[in-house]
Amino acid sequence: MPKIGFGTYRISDHNQAHLDALAEAIRNGINLIDTSTNYFDGGAERAIGKVMEKFDESVRENVEIVSKFGYIQGSLLKEYTNLSSDLRKLECSVVEYSKDCYHSISKEFVHHQLDRTLERLRSEKVDCYLVHNPEYFMLDAINKGVSKDEYLPQMMERIFEAFCALEEEVEAGRIGSYGVSSNSFAKPKDAPDFLPYEQLLPLAQKAAKSVGKKQHSFTTVELPINIAEKEGLFCSFWAQEQGLRVLSNRPLNAYYRGKMYRLAEYDESRDYYMYLNELLEFCDNDLLRPVYNLIEQLDETKHRFEFVGNYDTFVHTQVLPHLQRSLKEIQGDTREKLITYLELFLTEYREMVAYESGRKAKEELQPLFRNCSEKMQKCALAYLFEQESIDYVLVGARRVKYVYELLSLKEELIK
Repeated sequence: MPKIGFGTYRISDHNQAHLDALAEAIRNGINLIDTSTNYFDGGAERAIGKVMEKFDESVRENVEIVSKFGYIQGSLLKEYTNLSSDLRKLECSVVEYSKDCYHSISKEFVHHQLDRTLERLRSEKVDCYLVHNPEYFMLDAINKGVSKDEYLPQMMERIFEAFCALEEEVEAGRIGSYGVSSNSFAKPKDAPDFLPYEQLLPLAQKAAKSVGKKQHSFTTVELPINIAEKEGLFCSFWAQEQGLRVLSNRPLNAYYRGKMYRLAEYDESRDYYMYLNELLEFCDNDLLRPVYNLIEQLDETKHRFEFVGNYDTFVHTQVLPHLQRSLKEIQGDTREKLITYLELFLTEYREMVAYESGRKAKEELQPLFRNCSEKMQKCALAYLFEQESIDYVLVGARRVKYVYELLSLKEELIK
């Protein structure tokens, strides 16, 4: 049965609840933490560094940290676009996939990012370092109309270059082993952006020889596998045959028939309408009319989000900027009270969005859960814990109670 790994995709070093959840997971025996350089703009790695320092060496040495590199986003993207920055001077081979997302796995970039990772983790070594979604090069080539016969050999050459850098870092003692995390491992083999994982081990062995080693240090593959996306099991079977470790991610976020769903059901908020009415009553005046109108619109559209992740994007890109502009016009005690009312309302609003999206998802995903009488998240995780070709199921838990729920579910399945 796979073990539980702690996923840190949405973990921030500035959120005490997140830090508490991570610490509690470690105290309860979860011994693998998965992160990446771009998670929360480096905040996830910093959170791990903060939490790990609280434990004795005897505990730390039994917890494996897996991090990943490749993305150039957020503050790193700002740094890269500064022509005088040290990063720009490295002259890394960079894919400019979109205005907000660049990507690189060049040799110089590997060393640069590992420096940053170790600094944030407050450590001299990371146990495993993964190339993160190298297929961005292929996606960019596909968008530009480049043929597969041209871009696939170039893709594998780029991966070989990264492997050489990683083998050097193993020799230097800064990483224990390495691997690849790729969404493309979970694609059909005839998909244009499928990454042929069978070619990775020969590349790793070639990279090891290039730095004077007899044996490569490639140990791990990470990919999406869930109850709706089972194509990745072919990769996991192959990896198991090769003696590699398999980490499955996105256990509760799944693509199904062209849409993204959260494989989870939530209880309806009991306090939503109380906080809604309090906020509307407070804003029912000329000064706060813009906020009043926005809250009314949100209430009327709380059913429209098919995936709670879409709401999270919407609130950060649309709602919060609007509220920040409104708050600039408000001062004193009114401003402080409004902020309090808004925080309470938005917390409950997200619960309502999650409840509504979960209800819709259960209806549309009925074929996947017809034999399940429990909540979707329980059935989805139970499915993964039955897969013998998976070593770790990576699950995010941003509250201590979610850690306990995960551990409780695992105990039930063992019995």
